[in-house]
Amino acid sequence: MPSPRKPFRINVGFIAHEEIGRNHDFPFEFDEITLGDDFALRNFSGNANIGRTPQGLVVQAEFSAETALECVRCLTDFDHALDWEFTELYAFDSRSETESGLILPEDAHIDLAVLIYEYALLEVPISPICKPDCQGLCVECGQNLNEMDCGHSQEDNDSPFARLKDLLK
Repeated sequence: MPSPRKPFRINVGFIAHEEIGRNHDFPFEFDEITLGDDFALRNFSGNANIGRTPQGLVVQAEFSAETALECVRCLTDFDHALDWEFTELYAFDSRSETESGLILPEDAHIDLAVLIYEYALLEVPISPICKPDCQGLCVECGQNLNEMDCGHSQEDNDSPFARLKDLLK
C-alpha cells in the first residue's frame, strides 16, 4: 500500500532480482491528488507496468485525469481531460543510463511522482479554450459573448490591418 505522503513511491527490489522479461502492474486511482505544489488533478487513474531488462527496470505507464483550466478567450473555468503515457528506464548502473539520467536507487524504491508530473504538464494546452466555438469577450464592454450578445460591433476597424480584409473579397 502506498504512503499517503508519497503515493507514487514503489518498492521494486523484488523485480530487480527476477529473471529478464518479468513485469508487474502497479495500478493507481485517486479522486483528487496534487502534483508538485499546485497542479491539482481529479479522477486520476492509471497503471505503471515495470519490467526487468538486462540494463535495468523499464517503466511503461498510462494515466488519465481532469484538471481545471481557464479559457484564454472568455476567462471562464472549465474541466479539461488529460491522457498521457511514458516509457522510461531506471538503469542498474551508469553504463546503461539513458538521456533521462534515471538510475535505480540502492534501496530499490522509485518515486514516479516527478515523471507523472512532468508528462502530465506536457498535456496541458498552452492556450486552453473551453470549446472550439468559444466567442470570447466583447472588446468594448467585456461581456462574455457565449452567455449573451451585448450589441456592440465586434469588428475592429481601427486596426492598421483592417484594410487587409478588403483583399480577401
